[in-house]
Amino acid sequence: MVPVGGDVPMLVLVTGPPGTGKSTLAEAAAGPLGASVLSWDWAMAALRPIAPIQAAIGRLDHVGHRRVGWAILWSLATEQLRRGRSVVLDGVARQIEADETRAVAASAGARCLVVVTSCADPALHRQRVEGRDRDIPGWYEVGWDDVTAFLGRWEPPAGADLYLDTAAPFDACAASLTGILEAAPPAQ
Repeated sequence: MVPVGGDVPMLVLVTGPPGTGKSTLAEAAAGPLGASVLSWDWAMAALRPIAPIQAAIGRLDHVGHRRVGWAILWSLATEQLRRGRSVVLDGVARQIEADETRAVAASAGARCLVVVTSCADPALHRQRVEGRDRDIPGWYEVGWDDVTAFLGRWEPPAGADLYLDTAAPFDACAASLTGILEAAPPAQ
């Protein structure tokens, strides 16, 4: 089977607020691409047991803290893209991270898609947040109060290739995502 995209690897970024289905949709994108999913939460969780690193991260501002996880993901993605393998990134990315993800793809000669998730149904969104247990070793789940505060300051990246309201049925969201993967323009 030739993955979607043929011989040119693809870097897909799935971003959005916590609890909007990023990880589920990232997995849905990975299948047709034959890609691995690299998650910001998993990368940062791996650093938690290392006390000196946690102390250093604790001294960073919010932007620096985010940058640590994204730098790890971009490095791992670059290695895979150079080997001709597609990659899906899963995490809360702002404009700066979306732009850098596009730059990483361009430098590796890969195609890039940015997908932004949201959930227009607050009751459904809350249910997802309060009901999830991703079982990431050493990591924590955010609560609804945290997500509500986050939503008050969230600005989705502009110029995304696809915006998905995950209040719609999962199958419809996954079909939209698969459709844009298949229609993605070649790398430039």
